Amino acid sequence: MPFENALFQLAQTFLWPVTILVFAVFAYAVMSLGAFGVEWMRRRKQPGSVLVLTGANARSPEVLELAVLKELEGLRLCSRVAPMLGLVATMIPMGPALVAVASGQSHGVAESLAPAFAAVIVALVAASITFVVYSVRRRWLLAEMLVVLERLETLEGDAV
Repeated sequence: MPFENALFQLAQTFLWPVTILVFAVFAYAVMSLGAFGVEWMRRRKQPGSVLVLTGANARSPEVLELAVLKELEGLRLCSRVAPMLGLVATMIPMGPALVAVASGQSHGVAESLAPAFAAVIVALVAASITFVVYSVRRRWLLAEMLVVLERLETLEGDAV
């Protein structure tokens, strides 16, 4: 029993940090969505232009690819980690809810599970937002990379 109690207590200590991370992931998703909207407007005004990879030192395709990956890394991580955080935030309160079920306290079950399901919903919404933004921005940045590489090839061809 002491081992199970220790695991239970350890799991309970993660509730607040995971909940705070779910809020942080959601805030990041909302900020990313706003930045995405601004970038979308800029791209509509300047179709086909290089907006993000302007500062990338285009020595090679690999350097540009690394710049694209760096630009998208936060969105990719958020879209993959947010569902895991939501699952953890859901599972932690399940222990007290099961204890409440066993003791016949239905109010305790509702009290434990309501925030758990809210956390998973918020995390899944954050993951959905960042996945959509990641997917579209990836296409935009790969198109930019092609434009920069074409310019680089043109400059190298003129230099020869």
